[in-house]
Amino acid sequence: MRAILESFAAAGADSLGYAARWKAEHGRPVIGSFPMHFPLELAHAAGALPIIIQEAEDPITDGEGAVFSFYCGFNRSVADQALKGRFKVLDGIMFGDHCVQLLGTADVIRWNDPDMPIIFEQPVSSLDMAWAFAETRQVYAHLKQEIEELLGVVMTDDALRASISLFNRNRQLIRRLYALRIEGRAGLSAREMQHVVKSSMVMDRAEHTALLEALLAEIEASAPPAPQGLPVYLSGHLCQAPKLELLDAVEQTGMVVVGDDLYHGYRYISTDVPEDEEPLAALAHWYIGRNANVPCPTRADGDADWDDFLIRDIRRTGAKGLIVLVAKFCEPHMYYFPEIMEACDREGILMLKLETEHDSMPMEAFKTRLETFVEVARRRLAATPPAAHAQVERSDAEQQFQ
Repeated sequence: MRAILESFAAAGADSLGYAARWKAEHGRPVIGSFPMHFPLELAHAAGALPIIIQEAEDPITDGEGAVFSFYCGFNRSVADQALKGRFKVLDGIMFGDHCVQLLGTADVIRWNDPDMPIIFEQPVSSLDMAWAFAETRQVYAHLKQEIEELLGVVMTDDALRASISLFNRNRQLIRRLYALRIEGRAGLSAREMQHVVKSSMVMDRAEHTALLEALLAEIEASAPPAPQGLPVYLSGHLCQAPKLELLDAVEQTGMVVVGDDLYHGYRYISTDVPEDEEPLAALAHWYIGRNANVPCPTRADGDADWDDFLIRDIRRTGAKGLIVLVAKFCEPHMYYFPEIMEACDREGILMLKLETEHDSMPMEAFKTRLETFVEVARRRLAATPPAAHAQVERSDAEQQFQ
């Protein structure tokens, strides 16, 4: 099990290095994709390795002046990587507009490397409109055509169905890991779960799926681990992975993560593509359906509210508190956060908000706030009968978390 997790960690930590090695070994193209809404199955069915472009770990230097300083860490890091020439391994990039900052970042890539093919497609954002499905299918049909022209291939429906089936299997296995964690049968840390999901955004899906099957077999054959701490839920971080040291701090202060809606988490693997439909129609249904499963603040759907989802999912996972990770300058998240805060107030759910950044985070201050959060949660649980938890009003000590 340890060797598998180390393979996942290595691929996630050096996604472009993995892509370069894969390309040299297989002699096939690599297509990068911005988060969060592209169906990677289209690039896979064309014979390419699709990877989600990741935030780099190193400090932002060359790209510091390329975009505005109020861009989020993910965009500034991507601009920095572009100026450092790290995207040369990619044969193209799929890009869409789900926040205004991404537009500026794409322009930096175009300016720095005018020969880099950038496939721009705009999936619909109003998902509850009568025309949303037809428009989404048309967008994906055009994306399919652009990938075919870029790579000089013809993508058959059979190839696309095979890719959809493989990606579904991969998602299903990761969701099984999530279920085992909720049941207390998988002793994977938050760090390790991020390695699992992040590597699935990068690795060859057949290779990743085979490793997942082996990992699950080991876990299910092992004795359940001992209870680890106060169960909590993580929310936020729509484009980039939370820093590993922050995930470690959550668990080192007496908590265990039992659920999340992170992009580098359950949001990414929440929804399968229907396998009994025409492939492009199936991908359109996947795109619209995933927002019902895990609502996204960059999409508009009158029937799917992020705050309502969070309340339901916190209860489903048995979490006793919510930790909201807000990437600094993430406009879609900041616009929606007041509704999440109001919902937690209304339902009596203890919440802690932490604002994160790329280059520097006050980890010692975060640890102090996490320790206080755990103490308040434990006192609250000890003093209040379970049936009355939802009726508890916030104490003065709890006010600091908002």
